[in-house]
Amino acid sequence: MNFSDLFKQNGHLCRFSPNGSFLANVAQYRLVVRDIKTLQIVQLYTCLDAIQQIEWSSDSRFILCGMYKRGMVQVWSLEQPEWTCKIDEGSAGLKAVRWSPDGRHILTTADFHLRITVWSLVNKSVSYIKYPKDCKQGIHFTKDGKYMALAERRDCRDYVSVFVCNTWQLVKHFATETQDLSGLEWSPDGSVLCVWDSLLEVRILNHITWKTVVEHSHPHVMENPAVVVYKEVEQRAQVHQQLIPGYHGNLPVFAAQSKYDVLEACPIEVPVLKPDPDKANPKIGISLLAFSSDNKYLATKNDNMPNALWIWDVQKLCQTVLMLQVGNVKCAKWSPVQTQLALCTGNNKLYLWSPAGSVSVEVPTEASFQVHKIQWHPEGGVLLLSGKEQMCLCFLEDNR
Repeated sequence: MNFSDLFKQNGHLCRFSPNGSFLANVAQYRLVVRDIKTLQIVQLYTCLDAIQQIEWSSDSRFILCGMYKRGMVQVWSLEQPEWTCKIDEGSAGLKAVRWSPDGRHILTTADFHLRITVWSLVNKSVSYIKYPKDCKQGIHFTKDGKYMALAERRDCRDYVSVFVCNTWQLVKHFATETQDLSGLEWSPDGSVLCVWDSLLEVRILNHITWKTVVEHSHPHVMENPAVVVYKEVEQRAQVHQQLIPGYHGNLPVFAAQSKYDVLEACPIEVPVLKPDPDKANPKIGISLLAFSSDNKYLATKNDNMPNALWIWDVQKLCQTVLMLQVGNVKCAKWSPVQTQLALCTGNNKLYLWSPAGSVSVEVPTEASFQVHKIQWHPEGGVLLLSGKEQMCLCFLEDNR
């Protein structure tokens, strides 16, 4: 496993292109595009204001920049740097922006989630979608790009609408059995639509009947002996600065190293964080849900138990793994090509899980670099690790 040098970035705005050839990142008003093999800058674009969002088109030919403060989107062409496109939402404001799967339509969400506007780059047509719900992941496309699922809120009830993406026509509309729908996601094969609540449950819906197949709860006591529990254990090892070649900085006398212990004795207590009643909008309920690329596993996180990551067997409809970290789980991402999960907890370590086991890896950077976000390269084998103001690449030696 090898690591690159650190590069500057802002707001975790760094993205691999879908074809895997380029890496884009933001530095205030500027969009920087690097060659993934050499990490040299190949294009540099200057936007009209500070950038809050970037996203590649599916064919890697275009990249959009969302400037929410101005209610504006700028689109750049990698093949024709002189070409540009500007979308102005005007008084409606801009809350979010993203590409459609075909890479020729852009979806913008107005302030207060009043509507979603679909802009065509082909014929300049405009379509509107009403009633989008303000939630963390209210839109998700099937892997083949044929359908879009949208979370809605009407008459104090949660609904899901399914649109066909080539015409943006509504093909299915149904109510969910959620109290406060927080997000939705299609499984990789498109056979299951998963919705999760702001409470403590995840519901798996059948894609034909749209009825609940199973509910996954997150109890604070693990009593199932069939679940493999990995617990991170920190060890303080003395660091000898003179043993680190080329390094002349100041390190703490003791550095924390970690490993995983497998807990076998049940029951096992999962640390629970009680929300502070004096703070507005406390973090509670399901905040993370992700399917593995082979559709065999599902990873979830409950904000009431921020140190725990739950891994479920999709085919058996049961929990298979529980990971207990020392710090709060900040981000967890599945490899796009194999059954491997990478996660971080806001320290200088990278954690990897696969059906074969778990491992903790320290990021060997000279500065006090802490990993807050993780992204996989589209072909696997490379991880993008981003901190508050810096990023680096992790090259996995064995991609099997």
